[in-house]
Amino acid sequence: MKIGKIPENVLKRSVIRQLHTRRKEVQIGAGVGEDCAVLALEPDEVTVLSTDPITGTAKDIGKLAVTVTLNDLASAGAEPVGILLTILLPENFTEPELKQLMQQMEETAAAADTQIMGGHTEVTAAVNQPVVTVCGVGKAKRDRIITTGGAKPGMDIVVSKWIGLEGTSILVKEKETELRTRFSESFLDKAKNFDRYLSVLMEAACAVKTGVAAMHDVTEGGIFGALWELAEASGIGLEIDLKKIPVRQETIEICEFFGLNPYELISSGCMLMAASDGNMLVRELEKENIPAVVIGKAMEGNDRVLINEDERRFLEPPKADELYKVC
Repeated sequence: MKIGKIPENVLKRSVIRQLHTRRKEVQIGAGVGEDCAVLALEPDEVTVLSTDPITGTAKDIGKLAVTVTLNDLASAGAEPVGILLTILLPENFTEPELKQLMQQMEETAAAADTQIMGGHTEVTAAVNQPVVTVCGVGKAKRDRIITTGGAKPGMDIVVSKWIGLEGTSILVKEKETELRTRFSESFLDKAKNFDRYLSVLMEAACAVKTGVAAMHDVTEGGIFGALWELAEASGIGLEIDLKKIPVRQETIEICEFFGLNPYELISSGCMLMAASDGNMLVRELEKENIPAVVIGKAMEGNDRVLINEDERRFLEPPKADELYKVC
């Protein structure tokens, strides 16, 4: 396609016609010439906003972009309502590829009853692969907002599912040829399909009902980065049992192949939570078939300690995600 805004006929045919999900809150949505979306909320509700780009991979970028932003909204205790998109495409991107991208994003948004309300799509020489930025719009009751900074000393620290799910799936999709020199097809297929676990909307909704105090979805920087950010936002210390942090064997082996630390690998699909009764939260999540485990405690002071049997070491501030060493 030619550099610049995509033509109106392409916009109608391959973008707007792919959008089918509608929400009653959206008064004005996607349309030719519409530069803004309009929402109408109830008097006791607040608007929750989040934005994220996807730059680390071009594989399944539509699904990842939407999922990551919806997870951010869910971690605040908000119900996703709509999303706005900015899509920057390289010159060699084709209209059929654009249509497929939009269908993927619509399918992912529709699964969460979320409307694609509008945005901007452009072909530009500034990028060499598709770059998608999603702005998410959610709603929540004024008194039900959950923050990353809500953890208090004495609370249990809980994680859902497993760390490294997103990073493992991306690594297999981006580097499958290399990985096939060591791993079987069935092993890699299982790891590749970890992307089916990437949404945290169900655990967030369950946790809010159970009275969770803080939530933070585990993304860039992995579980170590997320633990530091939760502690920093809450002004607390931590004592975390390293061996209790749940990780799949596939993630461990693929990280070993590339020399990566799975605890610093992008981990969408894993929710970090703080609760007064972590075991009760784990039981409620398990009722929804969501595995979860208590991995430690929030403490007084600023010491953030990782415990591995008799070894104790301090958690460090987040670093660049391990994924970027390979992708």
